[in-house]
Amino acid sequence: MSANKRNLKHQKESPDSAGGKQPKLTGGKGRESGWLLKEVTKLRKAAQGCEFNKKRLRYLSDTQKIKQGSDGVLYWMARDQRVQDNWALIYAQQLALAEKLPLHICFCLVPRYLDATYRQYAFMLKGLREVAKECKSLDIQFHLLSGEPGQNLPSFVKNWKFGAVVTDFNPLRIPLQWIETVKKHLPSDIPFIQVDAHNVVPCWEASEKLEYGARTIRGKITKLLPEFLTEIPLVDTHPHAASRTAKPVDWEEVLSSLEVDRSVGEVDWAQPGSSGGMAMLESFIDQRLRLFASHRNNPNYDALSHLSPWIHAGQLSAQRVVKQVKREKNASESVLSFTEELVVRRELADNFCFYNHNYDSISGAYEWAKKTLQDHAKDRRQYLYTKEQLENGKTHDQLWNAAQRQLVLEGKMHGFLRMYWAKKILEWTASPEEALSISLYLNDRLSLDGCDPNGYVGCMWSVCGIHDQGWAERPIFGKIRYMNYAGCKRKFDVAQFERKYAVIKETPQKDTKKSI
Repeated sequence: MSANKRNLKHQKESPDSAGGKQPKLTGGKGRESGWLLKEVTKLRKAAQGCEFNKKRLRYLSDTQKIKQGSDGVLYWMARDQRVQDNWALIYAQQLALAEKLPLHICFCLVPRYLDATYRQYAFMLKGLREVAKECKSLDIQFHLLSGEPGQNLPSFVKNWKFGAVVTDFNPLRIPLQWIETVKKHLPSDIPFIQVDAHNVVPCWEASEKLEYGARTIRGKITKLLPEFLTEIPLVDTHPHAASRTAKPVDWEEVLSSLEVDRSVGEVDWAQPGSSGGMAMLESFIDQRLRLFASHRNNPNYDALSHLSPWIHAGQLSAQRVVKQVKREKNASESVLSFTEELVVRRELADNFCFYNHNYDSISGAYEWAKKTLQDHAKDRRQYLYTKEQLENGKTHDQLWNAAQRQLVLEGKMHGFLRMYWAKKILEWTASPEEALSISLYLNDRLSLDGCDPNGYVGCMWSVCGIHDQGWAERPIFGKIRYMNYAGCKRKFDVAQFERKYAVIKETPQKDTKKSI
């Protein structure tokens, strides 16, 4: 959920942009379908042999030297679920090559995670199946472990005699707890290394503290981009074969054994895995990028990247995305706007969650926001809705209902409407605490990019004024920024959006045992 204050300023609109007449697209400058992957493959190969920037990593162990007589190097894949454009795997392979050791990847599949449903798990597992297939072609062993990392990973490392463990970075509470538990139980002579493979500028390098907002972190990130926004080398076939091979994964069995809510099914528009992510990136560059700066706030236009599910799941590298978008010379204003969203705003969200342990709670808000929400907590609400009414889109506001229906049916919601959606929940529930809880629950449960720093910060921005400032005081909201239906009508053709989602009848639940 993007909490971009700039999104609320009037965009530069063409005369018809308040409606929904889509501009004609020339469609990819005459490039053939699949051009992006060919171009990226060449760029990766050309970058082979480049020196790894050690600022991307930090040692979590006292030991830094690989133990002699080891049988391999392990990359514990967690947040970044891809083979290529993955700095954590690149570093693990470089360690293994230096020691002439086999390279292994493991993923720890927990049976439940927060409010995530079958929708997110199926997307993740189909992506991991693609990872496993690519690993096989590169002579890298892929292991799927079942259960909590803290319970399984240390014994797995000992049993397989790995000489080092490399992992990726996630600022959220549960993954940080996993890291601490694994660190405590790993043998003391095993180097444990963390690489931020998700952010362009590693979170701990961008800032050593909680930043107040985009204006305070933007300059820090921009200053470091020349150092970190480099080309990404290829993960190539590994020359040192493992004497023990990984147990084959029965993906059908894995999917059927999940202990998650299966009533929230898969969506048709998002093809899981890195290949699906690259195809969506190619279509964005060819068809939608040039519309981004001028039309991104209009839900009736197809001007967004639609990349958030793949970036959230780690199936697509944000660094790769921004590198490719910056190669487009005929959309400079859109490139600037998109880079602000993808790099500055997204990495600000990681900063907030990493340095504020109450990132999903009213207690994590600024003092002015906590005070104003408390001062207005008892204000009369004209409408009060339950969590069930909200989830089913049963409110008096047809725009809100349409946005909620989009979330239910498609697993996504237009970025501008996500802000309106969360602010209305604050207006229609009994307390700010309830509003935040429900908005987080619905986002984590229904959105393909749920359970993500962007989602937490988006809800915190909408309900608690995070990364924002105090505004004119009004009932319920206090000094929290207000949004209303009339303001949306000034931005875009609200009736058109309402019609689009009002007429869609929910389709029967898909068979959730569909083959992966």
